[in-house]
Amino acid sequence: MDRGKTMESLPADLIREIFTRLPSKSVARFRTLSKHWASMLRSPEFSKLFLSRSSTRPRLLFAVERYRCNEWQFFSTPQSQNRYEKSAHLDYHTKFSGDVSQYICSYASGLIYFPAVRIVDTNTILICNPITGMYVGLPEIMKDRRSRGFLVFDPIDKQFKALDHQFILTLGSGELKWRSNEIPCPLYERCSSTQGICINGVLYYLAKTLVAETHFGLTFLIVRVDVRSEEFKFIDAARFNDRLEDPTRLSLVNCMGKLGVTNCKCVKAGGRRTVELSMSVLEDVEKLEWVKYVYTLPENEVLGSSKFSVAGVTGTGDIVLCMKYTCKPYYVFYFNPEKNTLQSVEIQGFGAKLEEVENRGEVFAYVDYVEDLSVNDAKQLKSSISHVKSRCSCCQKLAA
Repeated sequence: MDRGKTMESLPADLIREIFTRLPSKSVARFRTLSKHWASMLRSPEFSKLFLSRSSTRPRLLFAVERYRCNEWQFFSTPQSQNRYEKSAHLDYHTKFSGDVSQYICSYASGLIYFPAVRIVDTNTILICNPITGMYVGLPEIMKDRRSRGFLVFDPIDKQFKALDHQFILTLGSGELKWRSNEIPCPLYERCSSTQGICINGVLYYLAKTLVAETHFGLTFLIVRVDVRSEEFKFIDAARFNDRLEDPTRLSLVNCMGKLGVTNCKCVKAGGRRTVELSMSVLEDVEKLEWVKYVYTLPENEVLGSSKFSVAGVTGTGDIVLCMKYTCKPYYVFYFNPEKNTLQSVEIQGFGAKLEEVENRGEVFAYVDYVEDLSVNDAKQLKSSISHVKSRCSCCQKLAA
């Protein structure tokens, strides 16, 4: 029996339905088998249908940095949709070697932006697709100036932009070139230890600015950038100034379409150690109205004794916390504020190397990742990230 002819004799709607249930990598392989399938699986109609199906099965995306080895690895796993689920297995996607600057990566709609990656002997701003391994390097903004920027996405024009202070670069607009958007603004510096968040075409990130009246001479502000209009606004964030000396516990999250700022600390409750999580939600951007929620999480021995970070808030309202470093066992925690439940899910599949204490990696996790074929097919990403090489931090030899 000729299986290829049998498949092609099936109704087109049924074939499309079958392929929407496959991972994007499998779809990419099937595109190469025949012109008929390539035409069908590259059509805008199929890409739209695939995204619709993918949105019903969101995933957790993990970017793992092995700092001493200048190596990044990317994994993903289905996001828990079952309260009784105890474990989940990772899918490995790709990796690359490159010494990354102190300004951590940022994520937007399936792509990751590294402000400065040391490739061989040159600092490069790099945007990559962690699933396909395709990437593009961006030009320097100014000579001898390291980028501190973000990747953002405009959902209306379906356009990615790189943004670094007042400098903006639009992907897919022909020549990759930075342009300056001169704006009146206070003198501020981005907080390098916190990631920005892009919500419905608006970027938010945490910064510090000088204010003489404060005890430290500094205060927090949140920079708000409309991706489409490229309009900047500055939000007073002095309410978080108790974290000025150590803002690492602050995380910016998408809370059901609104900006949320979370802060975690360990507390004693009933004589036992547990976690207190506070989340301030910007309910009204124009009136700058914040609402603060404080939760004492159900007791969990692992969470109470490990370093962790807030990965984000899922579309169903769960607050996701992840252990900060790879280990065995490694856990992700789903906290449901309405039901006051805490679900622990053991994540398996980082591999024996990453699970060793001496080889552990720092974990950056992103919630509600969905596979999007239009992002995977982006023509501006032209090279394979597996070809990226850097020098070993110990011996300065080129790493594979």
